[in-house]
Amino acid sequence: MSLSINTNIGALNSTRHLSMTETHLSRSLERLSSGLRINSARDDAAGLAISERMTSQIRGLNQATRNANDGVSMLQTADGALASISDSLQRVRELSIQAANATNSLSDKKALQEEASQLIQEIERVSSTTAFNNEKIFDSTSVGILGDSNQLAVVYGLQNGWLEQAESLIQQYYGISADGSDINIELTTFTDGAGGVAAQVVGLIPGSFTGKATDVKLQIDMSDFTPPNLPNGGTAPFYNDRIIAHEMVHAVMYRSMNVASMFDPSVDQKWFLEGAAEFIHGADERLQSSINSIGVGGVMALAGNFGTAGGAWGGSSDEYSAAYTAVGYMHQQIKANGGAGIKDVMTYLNQNQNATLNDAINAASGGLWANADAFNADFVANGAAYIAGLNLTDEDTGAIGGANVDGGAVRTAESVIPTSSSRSGTNPLSGFNEVWENIALNLPGNQKTLQVGANKNETLDVSFSAVGTAAMSIDDVDLVNNAGFATFKMDLALNHINQERAKIGAQLNRLESAITNNQISAESMTASRSRIQDADFAVETATMTKTQIIQQAATAILVQANSSPQMMLALLR
Repeated sequence: MSLSINTNIGALNSTRHLSMTETHLSRSLERLSSGLRINSARDDAAGLAISERMTSQIRGLNQATRNANDGVSMLQTADGALASISDSLQRVRELSIQAANATNSLSDKKALQEEASQLIQEIERVSSTTAFNNEKIFDSTSVGILGDSNQLAVVYGLQNGWLEQAESLIQQYYGISADGSDINIELTTFTDGAGGVAAQVVGLIPGSFTGKATDVKLQIDMSDFTPPNLPNGGTAPFYNDRIIAHEMVHAVMYRSMNVASMFDPSVDQKWFLEGAAEFIHGADERLQSSINSIGVGGVMALAGNFGTAGGAWGGSSDEYSAAYTAVGYMHQQIKANGGAGIKDVMTYLNQNQNATLNDAINAASGGLWANADAFNADFVANGAAYIAGLNLTDEDTGAIGGANVDGGAVRTAESVIPTSSSRSGTNPLSGFNEVWENIALNLPGNQKTLQVGANKNETLDVSFSAVGTAAMSIDDVDLVNNAGFATFKMDLALNHINQERAKIGAQLNRLESAITNNQISAESMTASRSRIQDADFAVETATMTKTQIIQQAATAILVQANSSPQMMLALLR
């Protein structure tokens, strides 16, 4: 080994180790003073990238939690407003019940109406002004979301008198009832415009033309039922309740007898279906109009086409007149023969499910007519004389059971279908299970999107439906003239508000769940980041102590290394 003064290898080596020790000591001091294991990218490049992504998620989750809490506050504001509206609706409903009592005078009802009007205005104010952070909460649409006022009026008429009274008359005068099957009631699926078919009952007729009709539907053309003009509906003399009574005869016949046989084109007995439907409420006005138009002879000529004698049923107004007259004549003749009239025909068909109209007419008339064609021949021969004996100009409509037909009370166009009800509600019929079409509109409402997650598209949508008076169709509540309809509307509005509050409650619960989930996620991710990013004080303290000792040793060795060249000078002495 050579000895050199010019290059002190030992000093260089000691210096290098001392420099490294100082670097390690500096890093330990930095970690201990900052509390972080990673203070710069050089400390742990991969760990830095991972921890920064975690930091983004943690900060995002914390902000999302604040967002969700703001959403909770907004929903609570909405719920408070709906609670106020609910209180007002309950009071208006209470007033409508009070106004329906006959002990109230007109001035009393006007006083009740004044309070109700003020409450309605308050509902509108709350719905239009409720806001959170200056942002309106509820949908501002004025469209009748529960069904427009005319539709609601028709539903009210059906549920609170028209259907029940029509069925009651059919049971009383025809002795038949439906068999408990479904009947679909539809207000929006059928329309042919004003002045066309106002309503119709449709059903599936078996291809064999034997048995009952199925899938029975009562379809109402709102074009002809507007304006509703409750309680009877429509205008004199053709009130809507008379139209419903007509159609209910079809519905009950469809589900109580072998009605399909009457649709057999080989016999074409639809005239009996339509004549019986007209006879339940009377059609003297129609008959008089037909006489004025085509004369008695024209009416009888149309009757001559009934059954196998002529062409198919055409459905003209004059044909309805002829059919109505034919059924009235049948009723009179059976009664004159000792029977109960048309009721005998109906009950025979109901009690003998395989019987045809031919069978029923023969049985009910005691053999006076062998079949429907035999009856029709009799009617064609004697119908003009029968018409001549009718009183078509008085108030009585010519309905079965009325003054002109059976010597009962006068049944006018307005009173022929009573407006009272004992089974009001969604199931007013005893012989059918009513399936009501949903006339409420499925509008999206005022949509609010809450960012409740740390990443894009991690959102929660909440919506607030319209609760304005026009939207709930309560802006025209009339306690003076129709308190019952007001109660009906209040019930619908309260149900709507209750559903909205239930939806808000569910959304509140969901937000609280999202908040809890965010907090747990942020906590777990923070712990994970801590394991990557935070300094381990035990490790760093030990490292610092070690490096300090090594630093001291390196310094001492460096001193020794620097003194070595001086020792070499002894060789020169």
